[in-house]
Amino acid sequence: MQSTEPDDLSTGSRVHRRFDVEFQNARVQGFTMATHELMPTVTTRFLSIDDLSHEELEACLRLAAEFKAARAAGVRHEQPLEGKHIALLFEKPSLRTRSTFQIAVRELGGDVIEPPREEAFGARETIADVARNLERWVHGAVVRTYAQTRLQAFAAAAPRLRVVNALTDDEHPCQALADCLTLKERLRELPGRTIAFVGDGNNVATSLAQAAVLLGVNVRIASPAGFELPVRVRERIASRARAGAQLTVIADPIAAVRDADAIYTDVWTSMGQEGEAADRHTIFGPYQVNRELFAHAAPDAIFMHCLPAHRGDEVTSEVLDSSASVVFDQAENRLHTQKALLAMLG
Repeated sequence: MQSTEPDDLSTGSRVHRRFDVEFQNARVQGFTMATHELMPTVTTRFLSIDDLSHEELEACLRLAAEFKAARAAGVRHEQPLEGKHIALLFEKPSLRTRSTFQIAVRELGGDVIEPPREEAFGARETIADVARNLERWVHGAVVRTYAQTRLQAFAAAAPRLRVVNALTDDEHPCQALADCLTLKERLRELPGRTIAFVGDGNNVATSLAQAAVLLGVNVRIASPAGFELPVRVRERIASRARAGAQLTVIADPIAAVRDADAIYTDVWTSMGQEGEAADRHTIFGPYQVNRELFAHAAPDAIFMHCLPAHRGDEVTSEVLDSSASVVFDQAENRLHTQKALLAMLG
């Protein structure tokens, strides 16, 4: 039986807790009310981490850290979305993504509209026509859907509309931004560090690897045969790696986590795969992140999960509730990184 009591799995747990305060204090010092003119800008589309250069990713993370520190200190910042509307189009269920985008838009001075799902995703008219309508009314659209090609078609139909990928079957780039901010908070210097992802080579693994190698972090992904990151995705990730970062895809979870600085996992059955749940539970059983597997990581390793977590499946409560776990830091950082992203999209 798995223990449900929190326990220290990391000798660096006290450092992890203390760094929250140190990091925010450092960011607040010298933070002034940011002006929209001084904010870095990126393309009007964020469909993938691949839409960002290394410099743009770093700028987004710096701005997110400043927003986070300012919010904690009660310091006001510029509101680049003042007088603008953002449409949230969600075809898939959401807690963290919906809530944090709603708050982010409003804290940046904007307002949110949420067209009903059946009206936003082509039940009454094509997805392209939906985009063309919204382009006349709103500044941007945050889209959470199934196929990446569906998102791409939406964006292509409305070239003036800011479009953000809030999750597709292929990628989850907003989650990766929050993951990277969390890694920076906990590990500080990232080049040369190693993160191990254990489980399905899915959308979360894809975006995490895309972002991590761009920051110089080595990525190891352990997946059972048939569930690995696709070869074409690996090749693209490898081509964008910086500072000697390497992507390794293997089957052995122990080899993947050995001496890693962070261990990451996700649910074994994603939305839309419910019919495969029983088979996946059997296949992914050996890939559970538990105390025994975590013991092979670095002594001060952290545990990461995008949430929601299925306790007792991909991770035990013992690990999820331990002092090594930063899963709720990741969830909090969704707000700050998405605020930065929206501000940079202009």
